[in-house]
Amino acid sequence: MLSVHSAALAAATEEESSPSVLLPATYDIVWSLVVFVVLAVLFTKYVLPTYLRVLDERGAKIQGGLEKAEKAQAEADARLKEYGDQLAEAREEAGRIREQARSEGAAIIAEMRERAQTEANRVTEQAQRQLEAERTQAVAQLRGEVGRLAVDLAGRVVGESLTDEQRQQRVVDRFLADLESGDAQAVGTAAPRSSGGGLA
Repeated sequence: MLSVHSAALAAATEEESSPSVLLPATYDIVWSLVVFVVLAVLFTKYVLPTYLRVLDERGAKIQGGLEKAEKAQAEADARLKEYGDQLAEAREEAGRIREQARSEGAAIIAEMRERAQTEANRVTEQAQRQLEAERTQAVAQLRGEVGRLAVDLAGRVVGESLTDEQRQQRVVDRFLADLESGDAQAVGTAAPRSSGGGLA
């Protein structure tokens, strides 16, 4: 019985002196804490400031890039609005120029028509004057020719030569007056005959 009891006591003592699987040894815990503190001090003194500085620089660059992008966007919007205003103004100016060209074209066409009408009237008037002059000249030539023929005929009828110029002129005038009165009588007698014939 004593041997059993001593064996149990020895087993209990052995369990207390053997290391636990879940808890490390005390010296391991102490050395781990020392190494952790040293690493934490080194990290906070050297690594962390550099890391924070890099983060700050990168944040500043990103912020600057965003500000530049916003500024560029604002400039682009302003230029776009300016180009839109210029385009609208150019379209309005083109419309004004087109309308002015249309009105000027209509005025030029009206002026050309007026000039053409004036020129046509001038040419017509000149042609009428020329025609009147030619008719007057033809009547004068015909009158002279008829007078000469009348003088020749009268000379033959009378049997003597009509050499006196005044006598020739009187004969010609009398002959032409007889011709004109004969034409007027012929027209006057022809009209009643034609009207009488119409009644019959």
